[in-house]
Amino acid sequence: MKLEVTELGPVQRAVKIEVPADDVTKRFEEAYADLNRQVRIPGFRPGRAPRSLLEQRYAKSVEEDVLRSIIPDYYQRAMKEAGFTPVSVDIPPLERIKIKKGLPLVFTTTVEIKPTFELREYKGITLKQDKRSITDEELDKAMQVIRQQHAQIEILMADRGMAEDDYAQLHVEMLEGSTPVSGAAPENHLVRVGDKTPVLGVALDEALLGKKKGDVVDVPQDYPAEYADARLAGKTVTIRAQVQEVKTRVLPELDDEFAKDLGDYKTLDELREKVKAQLEQGLQRDVEETYKDACMKRLVDLHHFDVPESLVQRELEAMIRGAQEQQRRMTWAEAPGQAPLDTRKLREEFLPKAKERVKLGLVLDAIAEKEGITVIEADVEQECRMMARGLKIDPAEVMKILASGGRETVDDFKSRILADKALQFVYQKAIIQM
Repeated sequence: MKLEVTELGPVQRAVKIEVPADDVTKRFEEAYADLNRQVRIPGFRPGRAPRSLLEQRYAKSVEEDVLRSIIPDYYQRAMKEAGFTPVSVDIPPLERIKIKKGLPLVFTTTVEIKPTFELREYKGITLKQDKRSITDEELDKAMQVIRQQHAQIEILMADRGMAEDDYAQLHVEMLEGSTPVSGAAPENHLVRVGDKTPVLGVALDEALLGKKKGDVVDVPQDYPAEYADARLAGKTVTIRAQVQEVKTRVLPELDDEFAKDLGDYKTLDELREKVKAQLEQGLQRDVEETYKDACMKRLVDLHHFDVPESLVQRELEAMIRGAQEQQRRMTWAEAPGQAPLDTRKLREEFLPKAKERVKLGLVLDAIAEKEGITVIEADVEQECRMMARGLKIDPAEVMKILASGGRETVDDFKSRILADKALQFVYQKAIIQM
C-alpha cells in the first residue's frame, strides 16, 4: 500500500491511498469464485459457469462488491499507518471510484483528526473560595414555603372581591363571537390569582381581581395565521370564565404543633435545624458545581488549539435538538401561538458554546488518558440509576433505552461519564484559596 498525506488544515488531512494491483486482482478472483457458487445459470452445473459469462452478466455488481470490501479495509490500514485518530471521514461515492482487475486502485479520502496538543497544568487549579452560607433570612423564607405548602384552601366567607393569592374555581369555554369553538369542550380550572397561570393560553389574573362568585369575565385572545391548531389559526377567540367559587388559603401557625404534624419533631426548633441542614446540603452541591464551572473555564482558557469542525457541528446539532425538544414539551397553553424556533439564529447563538464544549471534551479526554481514568460497568449502572430516579422509572428501562440507541449512543453515554470523572479529578486536585 502506498500512502500520501496532504495537510489541508490544522485537523484536516487528505489521504491518498493506493491499493496494490496484486490485491485488487486477488479480490476480483475471490468475488467471482463466490458468485459462481451462488448463481444458477441454465445449462451449467453450480460453480461451473464460464468466467467470461459471469463477467458479461455481473461485472458491475462484482466491481461494487470488491470496492465495498477493499475500501474500508485499506482505509483502516491507512489510518493506523498514518497514526491518525479520525473523528470524521469523507470517502468519495463508489460510482466515482474506478477499479479494474490487474491495475492498482487509487482513492483519496478526507479526514478530520483529533488535534494533538500539550496538556497544560490541570492539577492545582486555583479557585476563589465561595463563602456563601445559609442566612437566617433564607431559613425563614424556607420555613414560610413549608407553611405555604401545608396551607388549607377554604371557601372565602368574607363578602369581598378576589385579591391576589385567592383561588378561583372557574368554568371556562372558548367562543368565536357568541358560538363555542368547534371541538373545544368547556373546562374547569382552579387558579391562584397572581400566579399568571395560563388558562387555555391566557392569564386571567387581572380580569379576576375584584370578582365574586357568579361573575363572568371575557378575555380576547388572538392566534397567528400559522398557529398549529387549525381551529384557532388566524382567529380572535374569547376566553369566557365564570367564577363558580372563590377560595382562600388559611396558613397554619408556625409552632411546635405544626412541627409535630410534619414528622418526628418535638419542637419547631428541631424542624428548623432539619430544614437548615437540607439547605446547607443543597448549597454545598451548588458551591461544588460553581467550582467545577470555574475549573472547566480554566481548562478551556489554558488550551489553545483548533477543534474539528465535524465535532462542533455534531455538538451544535445536539444543542439545537435539545432546544427544539424543550419547545415541544411546552403545551400550547404555556406558550400560546409560539412560532417554531429559528434554526439559523440558534446556530449563531449556540456556535461559540458548541466550540467550547468540544474543546473541553477533548481536554478532559486527554486528562483521562494521561491519568488512566476509565469507565467501568459499575459507572454505567450508577449513572443509569441516577437517571432513573430523575425520570421516575426503573433503571432497567434506562438501560433498555440506552441500548436501543445503538453503539454510538452507548459510546456517547460512556464518553460523558468519562468526562465527568476527569472533571471530578481536576476539581479534587484544585486549590481553594482561603
